[in-house]
Amino acid sequence: MKKFFLAPSILSADFARLGEDTQKVIDAGSDLIHFDVMDNHYVPNLTMGPMILESLRKYNITVPIDVHLMVKPVDDLIPQFAKAGATFITFHPEASFHIERTLNLIKEHGCKAGLAFNPATPLNFLDYTLEKLDLILLMSVSPGFGNQSFLPSTFNKLRAVRKIIDANCSDVLLEVDGGVKLDNIAEIAFAGANVFVIGSGLFKYTNYELIIKKIRNELQHAYSRSIH
Repeated sequence: MKKFFLAPSILSADFARLGEDTQKVIDAGSDLIHFDVMDNHYVPNLTMGPMILESLRKYNITVPIDVHLMVKPVDDLIPQFAKAGATFITFHPEASFHIERTLNLIKEHGCKAGLAFNPATPLNFLDYTLEKLDLILLMSVSPGFGNQSFLPSTFNKLRAVRKIIDANCSDVLLEVDGGVKLDNIAEIAFAGANVFVIGSGLFKYTNYELIIKKIRNELQHAYSRSIH
């Protein structure tokens, strides 16, 4: 089966028991953790810093962590999050003065590099950055808050990015963030995504293992459709 990766967004977790709640979704079958960083400047919310990431690593959270920087500017924070234990560091092109320099900075600090696209951000940035990327993140909501509805226009953007990746024989991951739930994840996968950020669509339930099992079944259906 084609590999799909589930990336719970701990922005929707119980912050009073963040380490425990994070470990629970990993034990239930998640592949990596999505770590949303917001600065109340680039986006209208304020969330987590490198100290929380470092605390999760000390709690023995060992899976890859994708740090999604919704901050402006980004460069000063990259070394801090790399030191704290980030695996991927993903940023928005609008938040960098020099995108290539920021990508190089991420790599120099031993992390994998991701570029994030807001719903209205054009894809032409990929013309100059694809060979440096490990991950492309498409926002399927306007960034800043959880529990928003998936924007249907994302499907066309997903298909366009999947064509770019395949045409270049690239193994870059294609991630979707925003409004991903059990009832739409199969269509999202069929459109080309292979990494799925799930926030309230997972954490609102008490039985994480059951929901992840259902999600995997939906992804299996999407894969079956793609090969017929």
